[in-house]
Amino acid sequence: MGGKYRITGDKYPRMRRSRRRGNLILAATASVVALGLAGWGTMQLIDVFTGGTEKAAADHKKNCPSAAPSAPAKALPPPAKITVNVYNATPRSGLAKQAADELKKRGFAIGKVGNASPEYDKKVAGAGVLLGAPSAANGPLRVLGTQLNGAVSKTDARKTADVDLILGTKFTALNTPGSAAAALAALTKPSPAPSC
Repeated sequence: MGGKYRITGDKYPRMRRSRRRGNLILAATASVVALGLAGWGTMQLIDVFTGGTEKAAADHKKNCPSAAPSAPAKALPPPAKITVNVYNATPRSGLAKQAADELKKRGFAIGKVGNASPEYDKKVAGAGVLLGAPSAANGPLRVLGTQLNGAVSKTDARKTADVDLILGTKFTALNTPGSAAAALAALTKPSPAPSC
C-alpha cells in the first residue's frame, strides 16, 4: 500500500464508532421504554376507573370478611341509675352546687356535694376528673363523661356504685344538653361493620 494511506511508524489512525448510530440506538431504546410505561399506566387507570377485572374483584371479595351485622353496643345505664358525687377542686366557690343542680336537671341522681379531698383539692389542672370503681369504667363513667368534655376517667378501690365528678381549674360549664344527648346517643349506637 502506498500513497497517502501509507502507515509509517507506531501511530495508527483512530477508529471511532459513528456518533449518529449511538444516538439512534439511545433514542430507539428510550422510545420503547416510554411507550411501555405509557401503556402500563393506561391499563392501571382503566382498572382504577372500571373497578378492575372480574378476577381482581373476586380476589377482593375473598379477602373481605363477610358483612356480618355489627355487635350491638353494650347497654349503658340511664342517668337516673347513676349516683354522682360532685366535688369542687378549684378556688372558686359554689361550683360544685351549680354543676350538681345541672346534672340533677339532666336526670342524674346526686349524692354528696362539696369540696374535693386534699388528694385532689387545687390539683386538677384539666376540666375535671371522673372517678369510680373499676366496674364503672365502661358504664356510669362513660355516661357521665358525655356531660363534660376534657374530663379524665380514673378508677379507685371503692366497692360502691356511685361515681365522683371532681371539677378542675379549667372547668367553665357542663356540655350543653343537646351536645351531651348527642354524645350519649353516639355511645349507644352499635359500631359499624368494617367496610372492604
